[in-house]
Amino acid sequence: MVPAMELPFWIWAATIGGFCVVLAFDFWLVARNPHEPSFKECVAWVSFYVALAVGFGVGLLLLSGPAHGGEFFAGWITEYSLSVDNLFVFLLIMSRFQVPRQYRQKVLLIGIILALLMRGGFIAAGAEAVTRFDWLFYVFGAFLVYTAWKLVGSEEEGAEFSENIALRTVRRVLPTTDTYHGARLTVHHGRRMVTPMLIVMVAIGTTDLLFALDSIPAIFGLTKEPYLVFTANAFALMGLRQLFFLLGGLLDRLVYLSKGLSVVLAFIGVKLILEALHHDGVSWAPEIPIMVSLGVIIGTLAVTTVLSLLKSARDARKAKEPETADR
Repeated sequence: MVPAMELPFWIWAATIGGFCVVLAFDFWLVARNPHEPSFKECVAWVSFYVALAVGFGVGLLLLSGPAHGGEFFAGWITEYSLSVDNLFVFLLIMSRFQVPRQYRQKVLLIGIILALLMRGGFIAAGAEAVTRFDWLFYVFGAFLVYTAWKLVGSEEEGAEFSENIALRTVRRVLPTTDTYHGARLTVHHGRRMVTPMLIVMVAIGTTDLLFALDSIPAIFGLTKEPYLVFTANAFALMGLRQLFFLLGGLLDRLVYLSKGLSVVLAFIGVKLILEALHHDGVSWAPEIPIMVSLGVIIGTLAVTTVLSLLKSARDARKAKEPETADR
């Protein structure tokens, strides 16, 4: 049994303050120079955010022990991987609303900030619920196994973006212009109207909240510590903007990503159920060590990525063969 983390308020305040400072600086850079970032710029920023997360995790390993450090890394890698899968939908949203390329950074950043705020409330409610109702772990476990089964049967090629209820409400209640007006969120044409820029930001933020229905139970299956749940989610979301541009066409080549994530979610779901049974006194139900979980997650995602890239390369060669034969 991993001992609970007892953190003073100032650690929470310092952590949230640090995230706010980094995001504020990021927002300032985007606002002062709207543009589509270069490959070099994206690599630098993604490396920076990954280094921050790794440094934070190493600090946990040294200060709080391997159990909590391992839980953070397992949660962060899982959330980051789920975020990569979510980029498919973000790409659909950008295309659906025909967002000008130079403003896509701002849209993603605001959407990510909205998602962080909403996920914070979700995490607080979830942490309170799991401490009061142990049976929720059975519900979370079953939900993750069901989600994994749905991912296995899903077809990415037929994916389409459908507006959620929050977005439909905003579009119905607020008068909206037909065209973009730079990066402005509202304009005045006889009356105050919102622009498609605000609508697409709401779409990104609320869609990410729907993704949290999968990711929050998944990370609670790896750690019960609200601090680790929050920081893992925050680090996974913060570098998502640059990752969107860095991956670019690579997203289409990760053909087995959803299958790999389904294995990860199913594993965490089974882990949750087994641990709940163990705590309820079922002798044959083991507790799976966090290092085993970390190994399964990293191994599954590594194999998935390699197999995806191999299949994409093989398909590309096959597509060129008819062209070569015609010549």
